Amino acid sequence: MDFVLCTAGFVLCLLYDWNSVRPVCKIFGSFFALGCACLAAGTAALLWYSRDALLPVRTGSLFALAGVVIALAGLVYTLFFALPFSATYVQQSTGRKAYTEGIYALCRHPGVLWLGLAYLCLAFALGTGRSWAFFAAILGMDIGYVVFQDLWTFPKTFCNYEQYRQTTPFLWPTAASIGRCIHTLRGGT
Repeated sequence: MDFVLCTAGFVLCLLYDWNSVRPVCKIFGSFFALGCACLAAGTAALLWYSRDALLPVRTGSLFALAGVVIALAGLVYTLFFALPFSATYVQQSTGRKAYTEGIYALCRHPGVLWLGLAYLCLAFALGTGRSWAFFAAILGMDIGYVVFQDLWTFPKTFCNYEQYRQTTPFLWPTAASIGRCIHTLRGGT
């Protein structure tokens, strides 16, 4: 059930993106939130199936779980607070510009880094074959999703996306992008 819910979550997010470019139905506008909820429910199911792996509590597991919490906080910040929320998730106007500062100066899809780190730490905490397979599946689906966004959705959504592509790496930060990220987080432009 955990894999099914997470797969459904990514499908819902893809449909949200598709609808944001080629509107099909107004209800698809809520699919990103529903996709996130499915991902959370799938993760809760993984934890339920793997609950025996967390007991007895080990020091290493506690550190790994702390990593999960930190990575999820980074993901929530990246997706919901680092971006102007209304302009990103509510308005569907033409001439929108991709946000290119702060964490988005680091790479074009920093959420993948946080989500991957969260599931990597979770796999370490649980230490089961199922948790490692779950990590690989989630990371693979997330990378597939952002490839779709990078090649299809965002070039059609943001008028400055091609320029953003030329100045900012896809996923793996470079020394220059780390410098730009730090500079813009400090208030530079």
